Amino acid sequence: MTALTPDQQFARLVKFSMIGFVVVFAYFLLADLEIPLTPQAMATRTVVKIAPQVSGRIQTVNIRNNEAVEPGQLLFEIDPSPYQLALQQAKLSLEQALQTNAELDASVASAEAVVTARHAELGQKQREAQRLSQLAERDGVSRQLYEEAITDAESATAQLQSARAQLAQLVASRGQTGDDNLRLRQARNQVEQAELNLSYTRIYAAQAGHVSNLQLEPGSMVANGQPVMALVSDELDIIADFREKSLRRVRPGTQAWVAFDIAPGRLFSAEVTSQDAGVSAGQFSADGSLATPAVTNRWVRDAQRMRLHFQLQGDDYPALAAGSRATVQLLPENPVFRWLAHLQIRVISILHYIY
Repeated sequence: MTALTPDQQFARLVKFSMIGFVVVFAYFLLADLEIPLTPQAMATRTVVKIAPQVSGRIQTVNIRNNEAVEPGQLLFEIDPSPYQLALQQAKLSLEQALQTNAELDASVASAEAVVTARHAELGQKQREAQRLSQLAERDGVSRQLYEEAITDAESATAQLQSARAQLAQLVASRGQTGDDNLRLRQARNQVEQAELNLSYTRIYAAQAGHVSNLQLEPGSMVANGQPVMALVSDELDIIADFREKSLRRVRPGTQAWVAFDIAPGRLFSAEVTSQDAGVSAGQFSADGSLATPAVTNRWVRDAQRMRLHFQLQGDDYPALAAGSRATVQLLPENPVFRWLAHLQIRVISILHYIY
């Protein structure tokens, strides 16, 4: 066999390098289209900020940092004394409203009696004036006496109108009778608000999860609406960002494999649950400003990435904190491509041992 000259050896090396480059380039092009993989993935959990709905001094803290809690479990308590006093004051106001209504009822009854009396008095004065009018026509009574009777009748009319006006004022001040009375509804509303505020002094977990970033000690002050801890949900969601051209055939239910950095060398089955409707690059503020077109000198722009959500199959996956890194491999229907996808994610998962 004739030995190759140095120039021939170099030419062969260049040829093999070019062939290798073409093969690798073709593989990456094919892989990006048919067996997409992304290292831009992580495990996420819903994080609920726990904040009291009333202000006050912490009385007891019933949980520890990183403790698992169940829905309805008591987390901490605020000193209820100010809110108990506020509830007592609201109940006293309700009693006062009931007493005021009772007093107004008595006043209304008294005013009705006055109106009845004034009405009877007016009738008597009008009859007396009518009788004297007939006598005055026959000169059976003096003119002065007749005029005094007319004046008395007019005065009785005015007194009846005044009594009726006072009765109307009392009825308006009393308002509706029964539970629809405005004064009672306002007082009962104050009682309900005070009871609600008192209930807010005991803060419970709204869902199952783990307490995180607990910043509470008995005696410390907390403010209404100011978060004092985070509750990390037990519900796990795997998110992964893929180039949008790789998602042509992806639908909810598409199978995938996931490799976590916390468990290198292991693969976990998952399936696509949903795809985000958009990304922040497609969100614009209606602030009155004109559009700002993107400026670039590149002929080939960077590919846009879209976010997919995955659900792990089974329950044999490791304990994953929110933010745990992962690599996700989508599985094609073609058996050859599926074998390549398995090989690809397997190599990546093994590399996690090294890096």
